[in-house]
Amino acid sequence: MGNDIIANMITSLRNANLRGAETVQVPATNSTRNIAKILLQEGFIENFSENQENKKDFITLILKYQGKKREPYITTLRRISKPGLRIYSNYKEIPRVLGGMGIVILATSRGIITDREARQKQVGGEISCYVW
Repeated sequence: MGNDIIANMITSLRNANLRGAETVQVPATNSTRNIAKILLQEGFIENFSENQENKKDFITLILKYQGKKREPYITTLRRISKPGLRIYSNYKEIPRVLGGMGIVILATSRGIITDREARQKQVGGEISCYVW
C-alpha cells in the first residue's frame, strides 16, 4: 500500500490553517512542487521555498492570512481523486467550484494545472483536489 502524497500535503495545509501556523513543511516531490506553484500563482499562499534536512527535500509553504482575526485564505481543501477511486473528467465537464471563485487542480498529460488552464488548452485529466 503506497502513500498518497497529495492527500498528506492537503492534510498538512488544513491542519496548519486550523492552528494558525505561519509555515508548513511537506515532502518535496514533483506533484507537491507543482501544487505549491499553483497555490502561489492563485494567491492562496504567500510563498514557498525548498530546503533539505538530513538528505531529504522539503517544501516550506508560507501561509497567507487576512484581517485582524487572521482568517486563512484557504478555507477548504478537498481531495477528490484517491488511490482507491480515481476521478477523471474531460475539459467540458470539469466542475466549477463556487461558480469560479475556487479552483480545481487537475493532473493532465500536460502536467498539473488549474481548471481554467485545462479548459483553455482543451485537455482533461484526473481531478486531484478542490481549493477555495
